[in-house]
Amino acid sequence: MTLYLDTAYVAKCYVNEPDASRVRALVRGRSGLASSAWCRPELACVMHRHVREGSLTRRQADRLYAIFLQHVSEGIWELLPLSEEVLAAVEAGVRRLQGAVFVRAGDALHLASAALLGLGEIWTSDRHLLAAAPHFGLQGRSV
Repeated sequence: MTLYLDTAYVAKCYVNEPDASRVRALVRGRSGLASSAWCRPELACVMHRHVREGSLTRRQADRLYAIFLQHVSEGIWELLPLSEEVLAAVEAGVRRLQGAVFVRAGDALHLASAALLGLGEIWTSDRHLLAAAPHFGLQGRSV
């Protein structure tokens, strides 16, 4: 079964953050890990944040990001491209939302991507993404 992780959970696979050990246990030994191609620039920003905050050196951050890209090229991660189909699914999904539902553009990209992959769930710790997941036909899950 493919697991779809948002960028925050992908980051926990590479950087020591709260719940990183639990996320790593979730994905350990699994084939079929997926995220959106949006994960690439988002993860670069996560790495920069760690450099800015002093928890990683630039060299460490660059090395961890290179390992992630290597894992993508090896097929460990499937990154769904930001296609017209994905963008249209984001737009349609957001238009269907009730006024009280909070969703960010990046979260909507992840939700639409997971839905287009035909997955029933998305893994994240983001409370807004978890709350919006059912509106995209997904169950939000966290460790």
